[in-house]
Amino acid sequence: MAQKRILLGVTGGIAAYKSAELVRLLKKAGHQVRVVMTSGAEGFIKPLTFQALSGEPVRNSLLDPEAEAGMGHIELAKWADLVLVAPASANFIARLANGMADDLLTTVCCATTAPIVLAPAMNQAMWSNTRTQRNLALLEADDQIRLWGPDAGDQACGDTGPGRMLEAQAIAERVDQDNRGVLAGQRVVITAGPTREPIDPVRYISNHSSGKMGYALAAAAREAGAKVVLISGPVSLAAPAGVEVRDVMTAEDMLAAAETAVDEGCDIFIATAAVADYRPETEADQKLKKANETMSLALVRNPDTLATIAGRSNPPFTVGFAAETNDVEHYATDKMARKKLDMIVANDVSQPGIGFNSDRNTITVFWPGGHQAFDNDTKAGLAGRLVRLIAERRQQAAGA
Repeated sequence: MAQKRILLGVTGGIAAYKSAELVRLLKKAGHQVRVVMTSGAEGFIKPLTFQALSGEPVRNSLLDPEAEAGMGHIELAKWADLVLVAPASANFIARLANGMADDLLTTVCCATTAPIVLAPAMNQAMWSNTRTQRNLALLEADDQIRLWGPDAGDQACGDTGPGRMLEAQAIAERVDQDNRGVLAGQRVVITAGPTREPIDPVRYISNHSSGKMGYALAAAAREAGAKVVLISGPVSLAAPAGVEVRDVMTAEDMLAAAETAVDEGCDIFIATAAVADYRPETEADQKLKKANETMSLALVRNPDTLATIAGRSNPPFTVGFAAETNDVEHYATDKMARKKLDMIVANDVSQPGIGFNSDRNTITVFWPGGHQAFDNDTKAGLAGRLVRLIAERRQQAAGA
């Protein structure tokens, strides 16, 4: 891991409390950290907190006579290897998107040539607002700027939805997993989440997949420079910034969407979706009523999206996932061979606290002639490491 000089910008929002832990984690990882606070941030947390954690004076004014005697804002802009704004408020995002330089932090962002990462944090209605989304689209088009997050969930105001700042641990892990450019120019198609196979208008067959791993991979691939299409079954997750999401419901829908996306151009296909193996032979037009003590349901096999894509005459580099409850290595490597995959990611979903519906996982990646294990980690952390491994394996396969 390369140590970095990180300029942490803290803007006004309740999520500023997470930034103190972020400084601690970045320092623990060996990075140098300097903090710039906006006036709004000081309403939530005091500069002395960041000074104590970073070991550096906190800068909070563009018009500081002592600092600006040596053109301090330019010195900060040149010093930084990475400018990380966490939290990035809706107000700061709007000012940055429109090129304003009316305080120290926006001025440094205008003056620096370092990558700028924004970790948005705001109320879900502010995040969804059309003007905020317009500002985000402007920033997304800027090659210097990347967005990390936001998460969705409970918010301090009592609302629930997208807008939560990523946790400090997740941000620190992304800093350490700098995959910028490893997938530059590549087109990546990812499937995620469960499918739902209807029994009648109110019931369906599905599984426990949350889609979290696929969404994390989509975000990591986008950050690595890829153009990403995410084909998603029904989940309760916010779309990753800069990723095109195509919603589907059934296994047949997912196959059709995957084939269309691959036909449009695809270098890497990653199938994280937990596709139902079977569907009801017939779907009832009306809700089935409870009548007998038992009921028989005839099932037919669903099409295999992963095998179909891998079995093409000129397939993309194809990565599968195997969620198993026993004999994980045997079933995973057998699946890789049968479906002619380039790689497969296996995990034991019988282990408590990992896998389905969890934010963490433990995985082993297999490819012909090799494997690599990744210990218990957040899915965001694993996604960054997987993207780098996939990029390396694809490059090696292309050169073989």
